[in-house]
Amino acid sequence: MSDTAHSKDELVFLPLGGCGEIGMNLNAYGYGPPHARRWILADLGVTFGSDDEPGIDLICADPDYLIGEHIDAVFLTHAHEDHIGAVGLIYPRLQINAPIYATPFTAELVRSKMEERGVDTAALKTISMGSKVQAGPFEVTYVTLTHSIPEPNALAIRTPAGIVLHTGDWKIDPDPQIGSATDVSGLTALGDEGVLAMVCDSTNVFEEGEAGSEETVRQGLVELIAEQKTGAVAVTTFASNVARVKSIIDAAMQADRHVCLVGRSMHKITNAAKAVGILPPNLEFVDESEAGHFPPEHILYLCTGSQGEPRAALSRIARGDHRHVILREGDTVIFSSRQIPGNEKGIFALQNGLADKGIRVITPRMVPQKIHVSGHPCRDELRRMYQWVRPRISVPVHGERRHIMEHAAYARSLQVPEAITPRNGSLVRLAPGAAEILDEVPNGRLVLDGNQLVPEGAQGIQERRKLSWNGVLFASVSLDEQGNVVDGPVVVAKGFSEPDGRLADESLETLEEAADIAISGLKRKNRFDDDAVERAVGRALRKAAETAYGRRPMIEVVVLRT
Repeated sequence: MSDTAHSKDELVFLPLGGCGEIGMNLNAYGYGPPHARRWILADLGVTFGSDDEPGIDLICADPDYLIGEHIDAVFLTHAHEDHIGAVGLIYPRLQINAPIYATPFTAELVRSKMEERGVDTAALKTISMGSKVQAGPFEVTYVTLTHSIPEPNALAIRTPAGIVLHTGDWKIDPDPQIGSATDVSGLTALGDEGVLAMVCDSTNVFEEGEAGSEETVRQGLVELIAEQKTGAVAVTTFASNVARVKSIIDAAMQADRHVCLVGRSMHKITNAAKAVGILPPNLEFVDESEAGHFPPEHILYLCTGSQGEPRAALSRIARGDHRHVILREGDTVIFSSRQIPGNEKGIFALQNGLADKGIRVITPRMVPQKIHVSGHPCRDELRRMYQWVRPRISVPVHGERRHIMEHAAYARSLQVPEAITPRNGSLVRLAPGAAEILDEVPNGRLVLDGNQLVPEGAQGIQERRKLSWNGVLFASVSLDEQGNVVDGPVVVAKGFSEPDGRLADESLETLEEAADIAISGLKRKNRFDDDAVERAVGRALRKAAETAYGRRPMIEVVVLRT
């Protein structure tokens, strides 16, 4: 290759998810000339649907820009849903045969997700902690970090243009309970070698100090659970935080309580941890169906549902519709978790439901003991990371816009020479020359609608959203060969009520009259045009519905010919 051709090679970074939200991570690194780049991907994650997406549980980044590109490998940093949850959705869509690399615990969970989606797992490659992988022009080394899940890793990505450190999610925990502490010597060695750019977690950039250690939480849980002398105890936490789960189990054993796991993901995660040796394979739990036979003061329920998810175990227990588990007055529920922004309504509803039953609710703010710490770095930890790595360029990710802008400002205050603030779809050139955003590439979100992955703006999703807000009116009218009304118009409403609370009935007469008047007002020739009849009836119904109900519903008009 000539020097001229070689000089056209560029190292670029492209976030398609995770820059503008906390979740839905999809990051791509490209190397080569613009017309023939080689790519690797870091993480394929999901976020979760809200009330604005009725019927939608999972949302992921749209990878269409990368379809047809030369992708050498996919690297997974850790096993949280916002980093691996879309593997079974996006990987088939990319139409590639590239290997997917993951450490044992992550691979165990990803494999089951791929199998659930009917995706061939042959591409999934299990590698050990600290492994080094060559993928095209990229040499990727897994660097051990600490987080709120087993086996969190940064990716040290070596390219002909320089080294990029992709941190994934991390914190600095001197005693993480499970796994090794942060590989400070490895990070410092990278800094000595010279790091071009650090693509870094921004979640807690507004928080001073440090996130805290799982050892402190273990001590707090041991004390707090021991204080509960009467009644059953339930503890809810994120199932993926296996260190926390282990601490709760240890605290229960010290308090002479047997542990019962409640919730599908709690069983799934603990089984995966056993399978790879993170938890003892002979660790046994009380079955849900048997837990009620134990004296309440000798049982601890370890539950999913800390975020108030309606279908999670703790919410079902609070509603009294769990098949096996019942909590009663005098029992205690401990939240060893934080409120994820946006979940407050569901969490408060859950806690109020428990309190209404006479169940004591304990949250981290209510007790002197430390019973929860974050898995993401606060400002002091960010400062230490920048001191170890010493990158030329700071690239904040994993945050909303305010997090990313603040992180860039903080990096500059730490004397990082360059800081760039990408959005989803920003094509960032890291080398050669100064870092800059070259382009905004097509990007967006895909939603899992049933078993179909469709664009967020799909007409069916828009219709469902409108239906949930405004209801729907169905009108039918039958016309003969002369354009005379044979039957109807008949109006049926969904999503409307009478003042006494019954489904709309009598009030529909007004709407039917409006539709009848609209048809009567049509010229004879227009009565032979189905589209004209539909438009006239639709306009009349829309106006009448707005008058009667104060809403503008969806309207479907059917014209029948006899």
